Amino acid sequence: MKFCSSCGQPVSLRVPPSDNRQRYVCDHCETVHYQNPRVVTGCLPVYEDRVLLCRRAIAPRRGYWTLPAGFLENGETASEGALRETWEEAQANVQLDGLYTLFNLPHISQIYMIYRARLVDLDFAAGEESLEVALFDERSIPWDDIAFKAIGDTLRHYFEDRTRNHFPVHTGDIIVRR
Repeated sequence: MKFCSSCGQPVSLRVPPSDNRQRYVCDHCETVHYQNPRVVTGCLPVYEDRVLLCRRAIAPRRGYWTLPAGFLENGETASEGALRETWEEAQANVQLDGLYTLFNLPHISQIYMIYRARLVDLDFAAGEESLEVALFDERSIPWDDIAFKAIGDTLRHYFEDRTRNHFPVHTGDIIVRR
């Protein structure tokens, strides 16, 4: 960040008074510009013994498979964002069954919130950010081509929990050392 979004003057990276972290602070109006993690929200859409996956049409990880998910928008709840992303990426209508996984990814300042969901019907298709969408049972999941660790972990939890018909909320930290 080089300039203040409030007044347009230069900013500097420093620890503001009464804080303990470096922040961008306007040298003119003293506005503190906080930068916080981004929330990724999405669904684990299920139909019978299969899950709906999307093959990414965008970077990062273009061509790899993922659950329908994306960044939460201002003014929407995490569940609203999950429904919106599922429609945008897979044009799928789902009914949410509740939060299923929550992963912290501090190395990229993201938090993943994935909801378990049931497909309302089989009328789905690739949205603009997907090359294709398809239903997979556990044996046919393209495990080596899953785009993100948080998605792979969510899928592994789901298929393990399904054997017990018990779906607790799973939380964890995905730490990548740089």
